[in-house]
Amino acid sequence: MPSLNETSARIRAAHLLVRSTEEWDSLSEDLLRSYDLNDNDKIEMLCESFVAAWRSVVRNLLTDTLNAIDITVTPAVRPWGIATLETAGRSCEPLLCSPEELPAFHKTTVHGRPRLLSFEEVMAGYNTCLASLLR
Repeated sequence: MPSLNETSARIRAAHLLVRSTEEWDSLSEDLLRSYDLNDNDKIEMLCESFVAAWRSVVRNLLTDTLNAIDITVTPAVRPWGIATLETAGRSCEPLLCSPEELPAFHKTTVHGRPRLLSFEEVMAGYNTCLASLLR
């Protein structure tokens, strides 16, 4: 069975196969700019595509990797969640914003906008999530 470090490396590689770190962070910045401009139409469009981009990597590239270590992947429950990961009755959800900001898309804001995590912060969240499942 792959170790936590190997699985984390595979998760990171899958996301970087789709976009570079800079591109992932640029998606966040574009969405945040829309919040700053109060452009609700653009917020809705970018929010959907932003979340879908992260979720598609898990669905299309990582499900087999995670299933191989007995982690089941199901759709995210939270609006800013990437996927629900579960094993042995425990579950967690890697997130795109700070956990304390999760009630709903437009309510997950700090000064009118979400506190979206950087690519590196999302990867750290994945690691925390995996560590909680694999202990």
